[in-house]
Amino acid sequence: MKTQAGDPGAFAHFDLNRVDSPAFVVDAAKLRANLQILADVKAHSGAKILSALKAFSMWEVAPLIGEYLNGVCASGLWEARLAFDKYEGEIATYSPAFKAEELPEIAAVSDHLIFNNPAQISRHAELIRGLRDSGEQFDIGLRLNPLHSEGEVEKYDPCQPHSRLGFPIDQLADGHIDALDGLHLHTLCEQDFEPLLRTWDAIIPHIEPWLPDLKWLNFGGGHHITRADYQRDELIEFIAAVREETGCEVYLEPGEAIALDAGILVGELLDVFDNGMSVGVTDISATCHVPDVIEAPYRPAMLNEGSEGSNIRLGGPSCLAGDIIGDYVLPEAPYVGQRIAFLDQAHYSMVKTNTFNGVPLPSIWLWDSETDELRCIKKFDWTEFRDRLS
Repeated sequence: MKTQAGDPGAFAHFDLNRVDSPAFVVDAAKLRANLQILADVKAHSGAKILSALKAFSMWEVAPLIGEYLNGVCASGLWEARLAFDKYEGEIATYSPAFKAEELPEIAAVSDHLIFNNPAQISRHAELIRGLRDSGEQFDIGLRLNPLHSEGEVEKYDPCQPHSRLGFPIDQLADGHIDALDGLHLHTLCEQDFEPLLRTWDAIIPHIEPWLPDLKWLNFGGGHHITRADYQRDELIEFIAAVREETGCEVYLEPGEAIALDAGILVGELLDVFDNGMSVGVTDISATCHVPDVIEAPYRPAMLNEGSEGSNIRLGGPSCLAGDIIGDYVLPEAPYVGQRIAFLDQAHYSMVKTNTFNGVPLPSIWLWDSETDELRCIKKFDWTEFRDRLS
């Protein structure tokens, strides 16, 4: 999930006409700055930090991520394949439910195989034994539902009533622990340190008896560690204390924090007309390029948005009536061909793009704001749409 906030950073001075439209532009310098913050947390706390591919899978920068972090976490077979093929370090793979026919390959490329409930581990126990007997080496983890809600939006809250994500912690028993190397929980979304601390305080009475039998604890993602106001000193102290008190390794799986404020989505106005207010049709589609606008919902921040003037309602080129990005005050009077950009689009938007209605996919560019080097990483043609369907 995204929020309205967005820091333009170096993009405030980027010439939007340097790239085609629509286009994602990712700033390598901002990525490095975010990764350095995470590396400092890792160094001072002793935590292992994995990059969540579900949020940011631009593997062109995998070598850069590998310089700073311990590896990546995946959400199923295809992400695990990408992790093994393109990234360095450890791979932790979790899915709400694994297909039996996919488990051998996932286990072969993963260091941690994390299940959603003990029944799944039991169901695949013979397969797991066979894989280990054949030489595969991987830990088994269990995702917990702490039954402690910190989510601010219910549909993004893994602890919502009747959630499918994680095993209810009040059902955890001795017989479940024997098969486990670690416990995993992921309960946060774009949040700071205090919700993590409250979650830990809620779960420790339940898991304390079994901590001596565990190798690691994984606190999942949703940690906005690279946000300017995040309480990083408190996080470092907390992780160090947990490691000392439990004897367990501690893992974090940030996703947004890797690419926070590191990318923009560039587009242009294709048409402008009046329908009780100014309406602009852009080559950026909410449903195809920024689906969180509809799913969250939220209004993405615009680069250099004006503070005074008339609103214009911006929407995409698809036939979906709800393909509306939001109402904005443009930095100058709107005109056909005008370039615009939305902030903080490197995470989630890039991995969620689709070709509904035959709308073209944005190209992908890598810019380094420190050197001004700009490279086109990927352009898509119409075969991306054609070849998906038959």
